[in-house]
Amino acid sequence: MNNLVDHAQFGHDDVQMKTVEPLYRGFFKLDRYHLRHKLFGGGWSDWFSREVLDRGHAAAVLLYDPSHDQVVMVEQFRVGAYPTAASPWQLELVAGMLDKEGEDPHEVAKREAQEESGLTLGRIEKLYSYYPSAGGMTEQIHLYVAQVDAREAGGIHGLANENEDILVHVLDRTHAVELTQTGRIDNAAALIALQWLTINVNALRVRWGFAKIAQ
Repeated sequence: MNNLVDHAQFGHDDVQMKTVEPLYRGFFKLDRYHLRHKLFGGGWSDWFSREVLDRGHAAAVLLYDPSHDQVVMVEQFRVGAYPTAASPWQLELVAGMLDKEGEDPHEVAKREAQEESGLTLGRIEKLYSYYPSAGGMTEQIHLYVAQVDAREAGGIHGLANENEDILVHVLDRTHAVELTQTGRIDNAAALIALQWLTINVNALRVRWGFAKIAQ
């Protein structure tokens, strides 16, 4: 076993922060960190600067109907995809930002499911917490899977005061997985969650009291 892989060698005490310079305050925050850190080979790095985007943290939830082996996904415009994507309308999981410091991501997942899809969650399980781009963003995503009744899904949702225009889709689980291969689904949270579901669908179904799917 490689302990350097299983447990990090360094931690917060192995970083020295000289200054944090505010660069921008708007919908997001941008700061410039001036710091140095310990090196694997011993000693310290030179002092260097990095710009860091603080956009808060978020919860995302894969809505799965085990009765019909379907997933519920949402489609909406994403400005970050506009410069390079063939279409900036992304097929995604229900997701939302944690609005307050210390807000429970589990509660955010339930709130966003209602706001973005009109669905009430049944069983819900935590999958992962991960950093989508730790090289330059502080954001952490808390990822869940939750049970829903896909027969109740459909329509257009979202909050007008947040300029949300969200179309709900119901897809067979196998079709959703196929869309990760064609590039129609190309955002990290959806890719991670659907890959997890592909591997764990039968174990999940058993935990939720449903029969396994024949392979």
